[in-house]
Amino acid sequence: MITTWNIVQTDYLVADGFITTAHWTATAVDGAYNAGSYGTCGFASATPSIPYASVTMQEVLDWCWANGVDKDAIEANLAAQIALLKNPVTAAGTPWSA
Repeated sequence: MITTWNIVQTDYLVADGFITTAHWTATAVDGAYNAGSYGTCGFASATPSIPYASVTMQEVLDWCWANGVDKDAIEANLAAQIALLKNPVTAAGTPWSA
């Protein structure tokens, strides 16, 4: 299984260029199966201390993981989602439509 993390958007203060919110995605792929998660992480003004024009995506991801985004738990949840896709325990339908 390959998990990819991305920052898809940031919100920042125009006055000083400091990021206040990061919008992240985590996507796991295992062959033909995939699962995803989306969330946001907020930061107090001027913390983190790298302004918008100078920050990298990896730095923002690190800030998220240091500020309440539980990387290990999310990746475990994605793995569990894929396991259920591979071996479903429930199904839906109507028997008369088969």
